[in-house]
This record gives sequence, C-alpha cells and structure tokens, in this order.
Amino acid sequence: MTVGADVSTTARQPAPWADRIGRGLMALNAAATLVPFAGGIMVMIADSVSDDRVITEAWRTFAYIVFAGLWAVLAVAPRRQWGLWELLLFQKGAITVYAFAMWDMPDAPTTAFIDLTVTATTAVAYVLCRGWYAWRADAQSR
Repeated sequence: MTVGADVSTTARQPAPWADRIGRGLMALNAAATLVPFAGGIMVMIADSVSDDRVITEAWRTFAYIVFAGLWAVLAVAPRRQWGLWELLLFQKGAITVYAFAMWDMPDAPTTAFIDLTVTATTAVAYVLCRGWYAWRADAQSR
C-alpha cells in the first residue's frame, strides 16, 4: 500500500515551521560571523597586530569566512550535508568549553559567551531541521 510509504516519508520531514526556524538560525549565524570577519580585516589593515601574531590573526580572520560559509550551506541544504552539523557542533562546543576553562585569559569570557550562543543555535537548528537525516542513505534525494 502506498499510503504507508507516503506517511513514512512525511513523518521523517521536519514541520515546515521548524525547518524555517532552523534554517533561519543557520542564516543568522552565517550573517553574524561576517561581523568578526570585518573586525579582523580592520585589525589587520590598521597594522595593530604584532609581527609575531600577524599570521595567526590572518588565519583567525579568514576562518570566519569558512564558518559563515558552513552555516550558509546548512541554511540552504540542512539534510544533505553529512557530518557538517556534527563538525560545527564539535568545534564550537570544544572552544566554548576551553574558553570557560581558561576564563581568566584575555578574551575568554567574550569568546565563551559568543561561542556558547552559536553552539546553542546550531544545536537547536540541528534538532529543528533534523540534521541527523543527512546520514541516511536517501538523504541526497531530499
């Protein structure tokens, strides 16, 4: 009976409202990440970075574009990117834990709260968009 197959397919998809909210959170993370990217560019242009930190600061600044791109990809196709959700959650979760552990270091409190926010929004979006469905064999068809 084809009704069972249709019900199964429909039940696996997130509710339209949940999918929109999850995708919106990923788009928001992508857009918000452009702010520190612009700030990093301004720091490098202003030549306010010491010579022994300039490469590290450039690496950090350009990494913001990578993260913005990863969140944008998930906003567009949240159930077609196997491993991307988990990779983002791992990295952002790890840096959040590390920043809280190193609380007395410069920038640790700011980093902890910013990365906690993007970790939380990514986790919520993962659930809302059912990001784990990317691991299913039929994920490329959705």
